[in-house]
Amino acid sequence: MRALQFNATGDLAALHLVELPTPVPTTDEVLVEVRAAGLNPSDVKNVLGRFPYTTLPRVPGRDFAGVVVQGPAALLGQEVWGTGNQIGFSRDGSHASHLCLPANGVARKPQSLSFAQAAACGVPYTTAWDALQRSQVQAGTRLLVVGAGAVAAAAINLAVARGAEVLVAARRAEVLQEYEQRGLPTLLLGEPAHLGGQVETYFPGGAEVIFDTTGFWLPAAVAALASFGCIAYIAAPVDGMVQLPALALYRRGGMLVGVNTLLYSTADCAAMLDGFGQLFDQGKLPLPSDLQAVPLSEGPTCYRAVHEGSTAKFILQP
Repeated sequence: MRALQFNATGDLAALHLVELPTPVPTTDEVLVEVRAAGLNPSDVKNVLGRFPYTTLPRVPGRDFAGVVVQGPAALLGQEVWGTGNQIGFSRDGSHASHLCLPANGVARKPQSLSFAQAAACGVPYTTAWDALQRSQVQAGTRLLVVGAGAVAAAAINLAVARGAEVLVAARRAEVLQEYEQRGLPTLLLGEPAHLGGQVETYFPGGAEVIFDTTGFWLPAAVAALASFGCIAYIAAPVDGMVQLPALALYRRGGMLVGVNTLLYSTADCAAMLDGFGQLFDQGKLPLPSDLQAVPLSEGPTCYRAVHEGSTAKFILQP
């Protein structure tokens, strides 16, 4: 099978297109013919050595959509999608023509999604779904989403589908214009010290839930939080250190929720995909757009582009 593989970490030059034996599934596994695989920033960080539990040599890639070609009879020929914490790290991942994983680690792909669209959803949507679930976002919840990336977009879409009151905050005006056209209120981020006052204009008393998809607005978010509110976050500065106004958080009775989908197995993620996948078919979630489908052979170039700051959503097709 064709696959991207790296034998060392620390340099994207270690990633190459190679030919490998097609894996053979055990009785509890499926073999998926990968039709499309998403490229996430965490895949790039994996090759760069940011995840100490990655074993080598390794085929990277977490998100995929494809067709089951070997496995239990009930799944044979089924169009599936998936993601999870082992593939790409301790077992070979989705940036290949075939992928072997536990049979309970795949979910049936929504009919409304193409393979490329489904492959774009894994990490962003499971991360957003977990954040909203654990911070108990529901109809009427006053939610502030901070950030302009794929996870922020997924969180906004899922929250709107739940009937939450969503306020979008980002640094780039062009990003906010897209949400304004959808009728969502927005605020342009400036000085962190001003965030509390900005949010008060839209949510008197503060936001009940704040989802910081960058990690850099965590200290400032405390001043924008309602009493007994929750701040969910997915990232932090490179050194992992943040100075948090703990006294102010305490006085609000606030909670912090760290959101890390690498804690979830492929089976856990399949359950999440089943949870929100039906919303695509019901027309409650917008279909992914602006995807850049490229051949698997161009994968190393795409990895470098993401590392250099590209915000394009690359979809690798074997």
